[in-house]
Amino acid sequence: MALTLYTTPACTQCALTRRVLDRAGTPYTTVDLSVDLDAHRFVTRTLGYRSAPVVYAVYPNGQVKHWSGFQPAKLEAYVTAMGGAAA
Repeated sequence: MALTLYTTPACTQCALTRRVLDRAGTPYTTVDLSVDLDAHRFVTRTLGYRSAPVVYAVYPNGQVKHWSGFQPAKLEAYVTAMGGAAA
């Protein structure tokens, strides 16, 4: 998958992010930070984020972008780059 969504339980912004991706039909992998210690370390130590969701996106041209929080404009840009239409 080209997009990984790092989440935590009962995260409203995570649910909103999933909803946008699902409506657009964009495939993604979900990783629960509360149960995956390696993923938690990656997000906090390597990427430097302290809140969920964290989106890690690899674009068709190989470019990697990542961000934290519900970011509709960034999601729309990713969906468009992947050849879909954002919801």
